[in-house]
Amino acid sequence: MSAASDNGLDDEPVYRWPIPPPEGWTADDLDRIPGLPPHTELIDGSLVFMSPQTRFHLRCMRLLEYSLLVQAPDHLDVDREFTVRLDEKNRPEPDILVIPVEADSGPDQTWHKPEDVILAVEVVSPDSRERDRKVKPGKYAAAGVRHFWRVEQDEDRGLPVVYVYELDPATKAYALSGIFHDRLKLSVPFDIEVDLTAVNERPGRR
Repeated sequence: MSAASDNGLDDEPVYRWPIPPPEGWTADDLDRIPGLPPHTELIDGSLVFMSPQTRFHLRCMRLLEYSLLVQAPDHLDVDREFTVRLDEKNRPEPDILVIPVEADSGPDQTWHKPEDVILAVEVVSPDSRERDRKVKPGKYAAAGVRHFWRVEQDEDRGLPVVYVYELDPATKAYALSGIFHDRLKLSVPFDIEVDLTAVNERPGRR
């Protein structure tokens, strides 16, 4: 008997990665494929797996989620790491979403419609830089998502820099409306002000 058998290793199930169909996966498949890692996205029919999260990424999401929740008007809500079904072959998962309260269809809901997304926020990670800068913004814009923020790390200071985009409905493309260091202050999609230097502080403890 081998050492592996003695240790019971032969009894451990071997995970087999799902084999994509010839035409690629669909948005509905994302809910049906067993054993997918958390926060798997679908981009152009291909599964995209998330890398381990950095502390910067985690704290940016916490700061923005808390700030948006506190400052959003009552008819809006905020979701974190929730997918948007853009079309049959694309179901990305923005880090933060602002949606109308009525977009909540119940506890079993797994995705939002793009027409319900008022704001999508992507915090850029080293492995997602290409997708977050070039691929996802174009797809969100084409689907009609009105507001998009891209958040990157200022490598010299370790603080967030927020690139704010607004959809031009005539061209279905985003226009850059501002780049924010230290403090984010906007009047659309609602009045919001965020102290970006507080990224490493606990919300509500200042």
